[in-house]
Parts: sequence; structure tokens; C-alpha cells
Amino acid sequence: MVSKESRQKVRAKKHMKIRNRFSGTTERPRLAVFRSNNHMYAQIIDDTVGNTLVAASTVEKEVKAQLEKTNNVDAAAYLGTVIAKRAIEKGIDTVVFDRGGFIYQGKIAALADAAREAGLKF
Repeated sequence: MVSKESRQKVRAKKHMKIRNRFSGTTERPRLAVFRSNNHMYAQIIDDTVGNTLVAASTVEKEVKAQLEKTNNVDAAAYLGTVIAKRAIEKGIDTVVFDRGGFIYQGKIAALADAAREAGLKF
């Protein structure tokens, strides 16, 4: 009988392949995205020193107050604009996009497109 690997293991494996290819630097930090069943999280990370420079998620009160639901494409797009605005305030305008092993469609693509629209370059 053929047994399939769980989606969680497949995603973790993909994420490690992606992380081996690139990392965030001081000049061009990494925009890491994670989504759970209920929320989305985005961080801009400088991997050379291991610091999170900017973070945003749908768990935060001010973000959650603007959303009807926290786990749909509209919420992802709003989170993309929030993370981009916070990054630009800190002086970060170019990043490397880390989709976290998730397929680039739906919520992940919406977050990336919204961040690009708000001024981040990647």
C-alpha cells in the first residue's frame, strides 16, 4: 500500500529547500509568511544577526478590528499593506520573499501583491 506524506511534512520540506537557497541580509531582509487555519503572520527578518525587524499578524487588535474574518484573501491583502507600511516607516524598501513552503496562490499571493502595491520591492 502506498502511504502519502502529510501536508505539514511536505510544507516543512519545501520550506527548508527555499531557506537553503536564500536568506535575509541587512541590505535586503527576508519577508517570511506563515498562515495557519485561523490567522496569518508576516515578519521581516535580518538573518545575519537573527533579528525580526518588523512584524504584523491578524492576531493584533488594530489589524483584527479592520477585518471581518482573519483567514481569507481579504485579510491576507490587508496584512500585506500593513507589513509594507511598517517596513517603509523603518526604512526597508527591498526584501526577499519567503513563502514558507506554501503554494504561491490565494492568500500568499494576495499578501505579496498587496505588499508590492504598498511600496515593497521584491
